[in-house]
Amino acid sequence: MNYTGEVRKVEVVVIGAGQAGLAAAFHLQRVGYVPDRDFVVLDHSPRPGGAWQFRWPTLTYGKVHGMHALPGMELADADPRRPSSEVIGGYFDSYERAFGLRVHRPVRVLAVRDGSGGRLLVETSEGGYAARALINATGTWDRPFWPRFPGQETFLGRQLHSSRYEGPEAFRGSRVVVVGGGTSAVQQLMEIAPVAAATTWVTRRPPVFREGPFGEEQGRAAVALVEQRVREGLPPRSVVSVTGLPMTEAIRRARESGVLERLPMFEQVTPGGVSWADGRDVEADTILYATGFRAAIDHLAPLRLREPGGGIRMGGTRALRDARVHLVGYGPSASTIGANRAGRAAVRDIRRLLDGTPETQTPESPESPESPESPQLAYEDGALASSLAS
Repeated sequence: MNYTGEVRKVEVVVIGAGQAGLAAAFHLQRVGYVPDRDFVVLDHSPRPGGAWQFRWPTLTYGKVHGMHALPGMELADADPRRPSSEVIGGYFDSYERAFGLRVHRPVRVLAVRDGSGGRLLVETSEGGYAARALINATGTWDRPFWPRFPGQETFLGRQLHSSRYEGPEAFRGSRVVVVGGGTSAVQQLMEIAPVAAATTWVTRRPPVFREGPFGEEQGRAAVALVEQRVREGLPPRSVVSVTGLPMTEAIRRARESGVLERLPMFEQVTPGGVSWADGRDVEADTILYATGFRAAIDHLAPLRLREPGGGIRMGGTRALRDARVHLVGYGPSASTIGANRAGRAAVRDIRRLLDGTPETQTPESPESPESPESPQLAYEDGALASSLAS
């Protein structure tokens, strides 16, 4: 297919202006690339803040574990009582202005494909860009995962994904089934339970609650498990998915009160609720699917980067099927500190590629052994943003 719109040449296109995209833009500028001349940052969101701008209002900044600062500018004096969407959205806005990153928004990226002269053609709602390299930092928020169950279409109540959760008041007096075993499921369930008529928690596997400290050795092992999947070309899992849920005082109280009594996954959805093969059924007005997200990379499909296992095989941040393409905030770098490192690593690799410098060492992993990922850091993955504190 021939693209007939206007095409502008740049060295690098950055897609996404969340933590990973802004970190990459910072490092591009730091090594001499000029915003809006040598590189452009495209973001489909209406305002600064990445996925954080869409968080529910009751997720205050005080409930977010250690938001890691963007490179070059600290997040200081944040009010822990304010919604994290406001705090981090304001911080990202200040960051973009301070460094003059000139983010284009709202811009929708339609597709990335091979262009002429060895460039990548990035087709967008504001025209095309012919780039020598691409940094994809689109995260997961735009691809909430909806599991499928027999009878879903017959349910007479409301079904929604946790990405559309706006706080507990919408569930007041309702019978609610919460589906999923991650941090969003637990946080939202604990908020809903005090106002709902009844809550039921279901998960595919028994949840694992982690007691005690989580040190460097455990962090390194968790990152290695996630990174191994990416290297094998399998769809990535979040770091938190292999660390278990931290046993906070709030979770302990919720377990003791019965709120976190988990049931195995139901067999089907009925018009009035959900049912199991053994004949058990639960009536429900709302089913809340806190079932996570998938990487938002459909626009890269024309490049055929996916492996038979469904993921993109990576060497550091670089897609092994196309050295021009880097993914940051993907797999083991899908956290606020991991995104920073991935942005730096991607820029280092891209600069080498564009300068024609031969590679002399193994691509840097965004997670260095000396400084492993920690589950105590806030995750960009939409399902893994909260600390379950208080």
